[in-house]
Amino acid sequence: MSALGNQTSGLCKSSVLDFSEAVHSKSSPSRTAVFGSRGKKLEICGGVARSSFLPPIKAMEASANSKGKHARSNPAGDVLTNCCGGFSGESTLRMSTVGNSSNIVWHKCSVEKSDRQELLNQKGCVIWITGLSGSGKSTLACALSCALHARGKLTYILDGDNCRHGLNRDLSFKAEDRAENIRRIGEVAKLFADAGVICIASLISPFRKERDACRALLPEGDFIEVYMDVPLQICEERDPKGLYKLARAGKIKGFTGVDDPYEPPLNCEIVLHQTEGVCDSPTVLAEKVISYLERNCYLEA
Repeated sequence: MSALGNQTSGLCKSSVLDFSEAVHSKSSPSRTAVFGSRGKKLEICGGVARSSFLPPIKAMEASANSKGKHARSNPAGDVLTNCCGGFSGESTLRMSTVGNSSNIVWHKCSVEKSDRQELLNQKGCVIWITGLSGSGKSTLACALSCALHARGKLTYILDGDNCRHGLNRDLSFKAEDRAENIRRIGEVAKLFADAGVICIASLISPFRKERDACRALLPEGDFIEVYMDVPLQICEERDPKGLYKLARAGKIKGFTGVDDPYEPPLNCEIVLHQTEGVCDSPTVLAEKVISYLERNCYLEA
């Protein structure tokens, strides 16, 4: 018996068409083009479309109510028209030019950041951890991610070195490439925040101008700058990667803190001080960041 049912026997089995089947159904006489609208399940039985209503997804329902959206009633649940602009042929697109890209269009979907945040019960944001090499940025990022994960919160770490293994592997450590490295990570972090994820970016990012440019990518309040205020002497004593030793020997040029400057933040959200003999554990530092998130309601939708 086929998935679309045996019409001659009077018996039928239901089959939910996937998107590609629905789009190409016009070329196949045995299948009917059916799209599922919000809360509606469409099935094919003997070539006849039948629908049954399912409970709507809470985030979608809240989106429609909270934003005052009044979706029109569409035959057969025209989800393409409701959610993604449809294929009506009407020209309502606004072309843009951004940088070197011309004739591009921002395609808007009805599922927005607020919907994703409600689904995750958290607020998407970027926690940008900056400081000298050896200040404990990556260690804090991991401790923070673990602590938030234990609380049921979705996070993702964008570590400077990790991103150079893939996304930024074409970049060197020349000044212009380091700036591009930070710009790219800032753009990716923005996408994670828009997805409702708590994105933890961990990289030296030595210059205020570049950090401020990343902050400007996000809505106000979505960029949380965390400064690892650790003296150079302590960082150099730690030297977990042996980079300070190489820089002092002249084998690495333009190393931040040695022969390249670091500009501390002037108005960051969080400062984590570490001094000789007074160094909190990564867990304690992570809890300080989480306290800030809780006070400012980032851990709820």
